[in-house]
Amino acid sequence: EVQLVESGGGLVQAGGSLRLSCAASGFTFDDYTIGWFRQVPGKEREGVSCFSTTDGSPHYADSVKGRFTISSDNAKNTAYLQMNSLKHEDTAIYYCAARDRLGAGPPFDLHEYHYWGQGTQVTVSS
Repeated sequence: EVQLVESGGGLVQAGGSLRLSCAASGFTFDDYTIGWFRQVPGKEREGVSCFSTTDGSPHYADSVKGRFTISSDNAKNTAYLQMNSLKHEDTAIYYCAARDRLGAGPPFDLHEYHYWGQGTQVTVSS
């Protein structure tokens, strides 16, 4: 059974940090690359960070550049999102998702991602 399980969300004050984890199972992790997305009620899901399928370099939404860092530990089948200097507007449900490592579509195209986690809530108090 394919599973992506996020953890690490919670309540934090503005300026604080959280590290999200995404544990994958049921598929060959090396054949896929992980992206992080977030969604608030009433808004579309938006891309936060992912790895380029061209050269594997990290890609970030403008709103999180310089504050968030994506990483991956293939030996553990786990990806991470380190979030620093959190702002109230970062409050959302955060999802990890997996796409084909050789995928050619835009980095944050939701249709490129085959597997999705259930999400973890991040709340940043102002």
